[in-house]
Order: sequence, then structure tokens, then C-alpha cells
Amino acid sequence: MNKLIFANLLHRPLRSIISVLAVAIEVIMILSIVAIFMGMLNDQKARTNGIGADLMLLPSNASYFNGVGGASMPIVDEQALVRLPHVTVVAPAIQHLNTSGNIEILYGIDYASFNALKPFEFLAGGPFQGPNDAIVDDVFADSRNPATGKPYAVGDTITILDHPFRISGIVEQGKGGRKLIPIDTMGRLTGAEGHASLFYIKCDNPANDEKVMEEIRSTPGFGNNTLTTVDSWLNQMTPSNIPGFNLSLEVITSIAVIIGFLVIFQSMYTAVLERTREIGILKSMGASKAAIVGVVLRETAVLAIAGDILGIAGAYGVRLAFAHFLPTQHFEITAGWVGRAALIGFVSSICGALYPAWMAARKDPIDALAYE
Repeated sequence: MNKLIFANLLHRPLRSIISVLAVAIEVIMILSIVAIFMGMLNDQKARTNGIGADLMLLPSNASYFNGVGGASMPIVDEQALVRLPHVTVVAPAIQHLNTSGNIEILYGIDYASFNALKPFEFLAGGPFQGPNDAIVDDVFADSRNPATGKPYAVGDTITILDHPFRISGIVEQGKGGRKLIPIDTMGRLTGAEGHASLFYIKCDNPANDEKVMEEIRSTPGFGNNTLTTVDSWLNQMTPSNIPGFNLSLEVITSIAVIIGFLVIFQSMYTAVLERTREIGILKSMGASKAAIVGVVLRETAVLAIAGDILGIAGAYGVRLAFAHFLPTQHFEITAGWVGRAALIGFVSSICGALYPAWMAARKDPIDALAYE
């Protein structure tokens, strides 16, 4: 039976290749959409955690997802916050979601206070020297400068929000955004001069976080603000809390499953019609209905497994392409989602072959032998 299965697959190589590619595309679509979304989410979580703050104070209308809330809090509110007991550092910042060319969150920072949360680790250069200076991380710096074809270096010019900036320093990744500019400049470019979109707050001891939060809530003017610990924010950053994530994943998965199902269905249905006499011979030799169904499903399983392997390899190929063309975009492929995508591809293929298998098992051996 195994020889028969592989002979049937090799007898129509083009149809077999198309079936394998359909399953592979199904797997690639699922893994790619998950890798992009989860890569963005987990990368942002890691870089926010690396800022070194204990608390985050946001406007009352702000979403927990960075970059959604507007810069509506006066920077001068920092003075009231820093006077509170157990507060050691208050760092105002503007986070701006930029979708021009690449999806990224730009940071406008007050260098002195932002650095006081947790010092930058400079690999080259240093702090801002003027309002048109920018600090970038090593991931961005390692991407190619279109003007020179080489990695970015201190002194190079980059464009942020359609404005030229000189790179004053390159820092180790993991602290805030990949591009950071002075908060006053960010406010001027985004129409939010003198305002911040959030305050990062560091306490003298993490054990005092709750006490500081109570003091902030009782301070006039802050009662309606969104206030959270960084740990709580990190716990909130899950796919279910990101608008549209699960819906997008369900839509992509559904489209992928439909593609795989229809291609396998058509392939196996056509195969059954073409092998009517073969099925009649098998049944006349005593093959049971279960054996006939097993042949069809085992052929499908071979195609599905080959498609899964090709799809997983293709997803890693997509990751290599992202690393080359979009080096600042984190593309995260996890073992859990590899297994899940492979299972979806396999199950949808088997489901697509069920009716053709059932149709083959029902064929009358006399009619099948007389078939021309």
C-alpha cells in the first residue's frame, strides 16, 4: 500500500506539487501574521521594561497600548510629581506612532531625567548636543544608510517626521524607542509643545509603588489620569488586549484554511475520479471500505506533512527577508505557533480529503471495473 500511495503521488507530480504548495502557503500565512504581531508586541514590551521606570502616568483617555494616547499632559506637572515622597525621578516623554515607511514608536525625551531612570549604554557618540540631534539604538544603526550603503554612524543625517536630524549617539538596544529626539523638538513637530504623552516615574524602592500611586491619585489634577505600574502594563500587553489582533489572526487563519481545504479537496476528488478502475481492482481483491479510505487519507497526510515542512521553512525564509529589508522589525517565530500552524495545515488537508475518500469507499467494484 505504501508503494501504491507514493506511486499515485508521483504519477501526477504537478498536482502533488500544487497541493504541497497550498498547505505551505497556509502555514506561511499563519506563521507570518503571528510573527509580525507578536514580534512588535514583545519587542515593545522588552524596550519599555528596559527604560527603568516603576510607574507610568498617562492621560485619562490614553490606551494602554503605547502611542495611542495624545500628548495632553503639561510637562510642568513634573514639578508636582517629583516633590512627592518616595519619588526619585520623573521623566516626561512623548510617544508618537509613526507609520511612514515602517511602523515604529518614536520617543521624544528629556535626556537628563530619562537617562536618570536607567543610564544609556553608549556604543558611540553621546547625548543630544542640540534640538536637531537624535539618539538611535544599535539595531537601527546596523541597518544600511541609503546614502552610503554602510551602517549608520555618529554624525550621519536621518529623517524623522520629515525633519533632518544628526545622529549624536548610538546606544545599546532595549531602552525605549529605536529613535529618540529631544522632547521639545518632538512637541514642536507634532503640535504638542510643552506637553507630554506620559510620565515615567521611578520610586526610591519598588515596595513603595502602591504608596506612591495613592499619593499621585490624591494630588489635585491627577485623579482622573491613568496610572499603572510597569509590571502591570507588561501583563496587560497580550494579544487579547490589542484591538484587532485576534480578529486579524482569525481572518488570516480562516483564509489560509479555506485555501488548503479547497486545493486538497479538488486534488483528491480528481485523483479518485481518475483511479476508478484502480479502486475497483482493490475492492475486488478484498480491500475494505476502511482500507480504501485509508489509502486516500494517507496520500493526503503525505502531502500535508510535506506542505507543513515547506511552509515552516518558508516562514523562516520570510524572517530572513524581514531581517534584510526591515531590520528594525522584530519577526518572532515560536515553537508553539510552529506546532499550531502545522496542525492547522494538517487537519484542514485531512478534512478536505474526507469526502473524496468517502466517495472512493462507496464505489461499486463491478461498476468500477467496467469504467472506461
